[in-house]
Formats: sequence, C-alpha cells, structure tokens
Amino acid sequence: MASLAFLILVFAPFLMPLVVVGAGAALIRRAATRQPISGLRLPSGTTCTLVAVLTGAAALGAYAWGVMSGFYILDPDQMCAARGARGDHIVTRATLPVSAQCVTSDGVGTELVPAWVNPVVFMGLTLFVLAVATGVVGLTRRGRAR
Repeated sequence: MASLAFLILVFAPFLMPLVVVGAGAALIRRAATRQPISGLRLPSGTTCTLVAVLTGAAALGAYAWGVMSGFYILDPDQMCAARGARGDHIVTRATLPVSAQCVTSDGVGTELVPAWVNPVVFMGLTLFVLAVATGVVGLTRRGRAR
C-alpha cells in the first residue's frame, strides 16, 4: 500500500496536468454547446463531476509537486546547499500545509516547497468538496421532482 502511494506521488505531478486539461476542455465544450437557460438552477451531475475531477486533479498534482520538492536522493546538507542555505541543516517536513524546510543550527529556515503549492491544494480541495456537494444536492432534487 505504501509503495502504491509513493508511485502516485511520483507520477501525479506529470499526469495530473493532463487530467486538468482534459476535464477543462470537456467543460468548455459542454458550456459552448449548451442552450441559454432563463433563471437559476443547479448545474447537472455531469458538470459537477467534471469540475470535481478538474479541481481534485489540480489539488493532487500540486500536493504531489510539493511533497516531491523536498524529496531528494542527496543528503540534507547537499539538498539545502543546492537551495542556497549555508551551515548545518536539519530538514523538517509537514504534511498539510505541505512544507519541507532546511533549518540551520541558528534556527533560520529555508522553504523547499514552492509558494504556489499550498494555495492550489487548499483551493482545489475546497472547490472539489463544493462540486461534489452541489452534484449530490442537484441529483437529490431532480430525483424528488420525478
């Protein structure tokens, strides 16, 4: 199980952009072929599914990119020196928010994870949950109307 999670994290930064582009293209095509509707109504289950796939893939890809940005074959001193940090280092890691820091003996930390990763992860997860909830509510309402 751990090896499967590792493989997903290794390949997600490369595969998830393809999923995002595919889901985005499907959403654009769907919006372009739709007839205008008067009044407000919830999006269809298919639209909610596409939005959930798009935002979930973006969040997973960004998370994997962040986790892998602090994962090197090099030892911590070489890894931190490659980022420009000087002195002795301890590498600290956090799962959420994604963080990998080189911390010197003086307590000065250098972040290895790019600054864009955590906003994309949290925004993607938020939109994923909203899309799933909207899809469930819409399908429930349509089921009652029949």
